[in-house]
Amino acid sequence: MSDSVCVELAEAAREHGRFGIDTEFMGEGRYQPLLCLAQVVVDDPENIARPVRVELLDPLEGDLDPSPIAELLADPDIEVIMHAGRQDVGLLKRVWKTDITNLFDTQIAAGFAGLRAQMGYEALLNDVLKIRLAKSASYTRWDTRPLSDEQKTYAAEDVLDLLDLTSALQDRLSGLGRLDWAREECRRLEAVSDERVPEVLWAKLPRIGGSDPKTRAVARELIEWREAAALEADRPPSTVLQDAVLMEVAKRRPKTVDRLEQIRGLNQATLHRRGRSLIAAVERGGEREPIPGDGERPPAGSPEDAPLIALAEALVRTRATEAGLAYELIAAKADLSRIVACVRQDLPEPEVRTLQGWRREVVGDELLALLDGRRTLSVGPGLKLKIDRDED
Repeated sequence: MSDSVCVELAEAAREHGRFGIDTEFMGEGRYQPLLCLAQVVVDDPENIARPVRVELLDPLEGDLDPSPIAELLADPDIEVIMHAGRQDVGLLKRVWKTDITNLFDTQIAAGFAGLRAQMGYEALLNDVLKIRLAKSASYTRWDTRPLSDEQKTYAAEDVLDLLDLTSALQDRLSGLGRLDWAREECRRLEAVSDERVPEVLWAKLPRIGGSDPKTRAVARELIEWREAAALEADRPPSTVLQDAVLMEVAKRRPKTVDRLEQIRGLNQATLHRRGRSLIAAVERGGEREPIPGDGERPPAGSPEDAPLIALAEALVRTRATEAGLAYELIAAKADLSRIVACVRQDLPEPEVRTLQGWRREVVGDELLALLDGRRTLSVGPGLKLKIDRDED
């Protein structure tokens, strides 16, 4: 494909202030997903049959220069449209070395428009535009070339109606007075990354929070060792050393390969190919400065919290239904658990999304009032939840 195509797409996007993008990638058996295809759609009023232009940008064939599109992704004046774009955002940011701004995600927006959360693209198109797609190539090898006509058609259909869908959703959201809410939520995805940061990976290890400082230091070294080994082999890190096994190695700190072999779950390939290297990493970890435990942790829950969490969820679900919002956009059980635990222990409000921004307006303040005894829930006519205010 000529690089002029990317330039033309960028010019059209700047003229109309928006463009849509989707990706196809392969993550199986690799250290990180491989970008195999990027589908771009722009407005094209001169196309009488369909006022859009769709192009498939192939980074695996030819010498594609994606910089014009990468610059669009980072331009705050251009609206970037995706559907369920979390993986696409992280992938494009890493591979094309760009930021993503002014993002509008149609899956997220649907939850603000009275549609169910996490709605698939095909279902959303059918619900909003009454369009049915005949998907047939979802599970396919996108890293093989040449692409078949079926694959190309499948990829193009992923963005063909994306701009029309966006216009319809934005019109509906404007009528509901929720377009700004949806935009705010969509832009949370702009910070998503699929870069593997050792410090973040280390903090997510099982039982790392309760481990002794020496074990924590060795585990930190083993994370770096595992990432380097997986990157070199272009294999998923878990195939080199699973998290649970890594923690066991850090805890036991074996000094020989024979001792290493006694640890359950360590695969034979790692033992034979990397056993000595792994022992050396353990030794380096033992020489690191011990890492003390976390100072501040979320408040611990109590068995007595369960009915209060259920009560809180009933309130949130009721208000979400009344507002025509997807419940999942407002709260998760983890959010409610933290709120209840903090109220029970008379701690400051936790920094959870349910108590922030527009969510606080919809139900956050009322949720705190419920837990303070200033709201009463009961079953009203038609088996609907009735929420009463305590006038005292």
